[in-house]
Amino acid sequence: MSQVLHTPPPASAQTPAALPDDPAALAARHGLTISGARPSLPAYVRQLWARRHFITAFATAKLTAQYSQAKLGQVWQVATPLLNAAVYYFVFGVLMGTSRGVPDYVPFLVTGVFVWTFTQSSIMAGTRAISGSLGLVRALHFPRAALPVSYALQQLQQLLFSMAALIVILLCFGVPVSASWLLAAPALALQFTFNAGVAMIVARLGAKTPDIAQLMPFVLRTWMYVSGVMWSIDRVLSAHQDMPHAVLVALECNPAAVYIDLMRFALIDTFHASQLPHHVWALAVGWALLAGIGGFIYFWKAEETYGRG
Repeated sequence: MSQVLHTPPPASAQTPAALPDDPAALAARHGLTISGARPSLPAYVRQLWARRHFITAFATAKLTAQYSQAKLGQVWQVATPLLNAAVYYFVFGVLMGTSRGVPDYVPFLVTGVFVWTFTQSSIMAGTRAISGSLGLVRALHFPRAALPVSYALQQLQQLLFSMAALIVILLCFGVPVSASWLLAAPALALQFTFNAGVAMIVARLGAKTPDIAQLMPFVLRTWMYVSGVMWSIDRVLSAHQDMPHAVLVALECNPAAVYIDLMRFALIDTFHASQLPHHVWALAVGWALLAGIGGFIYFWKAEETYGRG
């Protein structure tokens, strides 16, 4: 009796159940996730905190390398803001006479320049935090917010170096050491939070539109001129009560001016509380929370787009 041989059907005729799983189901089964996918906000915060040592080391390394090619090296960390202050003193204090009626004008000016430089440098560095670090962004997996935060931390370290020169200037001009100097610590902490938040905002904008880095110097220069770095906002407001109320409020609530005035109040004994805006600490905390939390969320929402395209 002859046997009937049954050959298996060709592969194209196999039933769908015999086909291997599709890639998405196979990846899910083995716990694989999309590379560069945006994590949840709590998970992102935990990842950023886990990289805190990297953020600190990266900021310190960038600060050390900043003037490595200059013969004077790290001396420029102090010399640069001091030279800026000298130029502003000649132009505004001598030629334009903004020093008239301002006690301890040199400490007043130098404090303003140092504190403003902290904000200005943090924002300028933030504009290139992603676009200037594409090799690192594309090669390694880490929360990208670490970059703008590390640049803001680098500028804080720069300011702390400069504070040594500022203290010497204060003492040379007869400003006594007082307990109010301790207020500089919370003021700087709030300003750092504000600066880091704004740095994250411009980092996202700069990652998508590199031209932001070319525009930002003009924006910052205009902001500096209305922030009371070289002149007293309190004296101007007292002398121009006929200004529109919106202008008065904008000058008083300007975040850069708020942090500058807080540092002047902390360090200079002739800068009195009456010269501060109303509810100045509430303003400082409000700006820090608004920029810090808002900037962080705004940056996190585009996490999976950085380094692409």
